[in-house]
Amino acid sequence: MLPQSAAAPLVSVIIASYNHAPYIESSIESVLAQTYPHIELLVVDDGSRDDSVSRIQRLQDKHGFSFQVQANQGLSRTLNDCIARARGSLIAPFGSDDLMLPDRIAKQVAYMDGKPEVGICGGHIECIDADGRSLDRRNRHLQQPDRTLRRLDFEAVFRGTKGGPKAPTLLFRREALEQVGGFDPNIRLEDLLIELKITRAGYFIDVLGDLLAQYRIHGANTYMNHRFMVDNVLRSYVLFQDHPAYGEVCANFRNSMLLKCARQDKTLARQLLRELPVSAWNSKTLRGLWRLALPPLKGR
Repeated sequence: MLPQSAAAPLVSVIIASYNHAPYIESSIESVLAQTYPHIELLVVDDGSRDDSVSRIQRLQDKHGFSFQVQANQGLSRTLNDCIARARGSLIAPFGSDDLMLPDRIAKQVAYMDGKPEVGICGGHIECIDADGRSLDRRNRHLQQPDRTLRRLDFEAVFRGTKGGPKAPTLLFRREALEQVGGFDPNIRLEDLLIELKITRAGYFIDVLGDLLAQYRIHGANTYMNHRFMVDNVLRSYVLFQDHPAYGEVCANFRNSMLLKCARQDKTLARQLLRELPVSAWNSKTLRGLWRLALPPLKGR
C-alpha cells in the first residue's frame, strides 16, 4: 500500500482500441476493477471496423470514462495525443485485448513512490487464450520465468542481458516520457524503442516479481507477425548505431528470429541468413538452418 505520508498520484490508463470487439469490454472492466482509487481512464477507438465502438459506448454510459472515436492514426500517435490531455503523473498504456489483475496499479504506485530514478515499472504476465483460459497452467513443464525484482539500465535493455518488463504491465513516469519526446510514430513496435530512449536518458526500468496482468494470445497478436517484428526492431536498433555493441545486438536478434521463423516463413528466414555475417553464426544459426531444411509447418 502507498505510505500514508505520500500523496496518492493520479494514474492515467490509456486504452487504444482497434478491432478487438470480443475483448474490449473485459479489458476496460479490468481497469475499472482496480483497487487503486486514483485512476482516470482514457479510451480511444482508432478506426475499428467491428462493433467495438458500440460496446465501449455502453460501458461509457454506465461508468463515465473518457471516450473518443477517431480515424485510424496508429498506436504511437494515439498514445501521444492521449498523454497530452491526460492529467496523471503516471501513465499506463494498456492493450484492448489484455486484462489487469485487480491490485496491479496499487502495487506499482506503491513501489515507485520515492524512486524518481525509475522511469518505467513493469512486472510479469500470465498468458491466456482467446477465451480467457490460462495457457501457462497448460505449460507448467516449461522453464518458468525469473520473478525476482530486477533493475535494467540502457546497457541491459539494448544488449538484452536481463529479462525486460512485459508490455501489458508498463507504468511510465510522465516526466520520463516527456523528456524523450514520447512515442515515435515512425516505429510501430513502440515498447522496445521507448524503453531504450528512457533508459538512455538516465532512468531505470524496474521489473517487479509480481504477476500484474493477463496477456491474451490470439490470431492477431503483433508478435506473430515475424516480418513486422524484424522490420520494427531493427529500425529501433539503428537509432542507436553509435553504440559499440550495435552489430552484435543486431546479429543476436537476427539469429533469434531466424530460429523462430525458419519453418513458418522461409523467405524471411533466408533473408535473415543473408544478412548475418559468418562470424556471427552460432548454435541458433545452425538450428535455424536445420529447420529451414524441414517442410513448412502446415497451414503456413
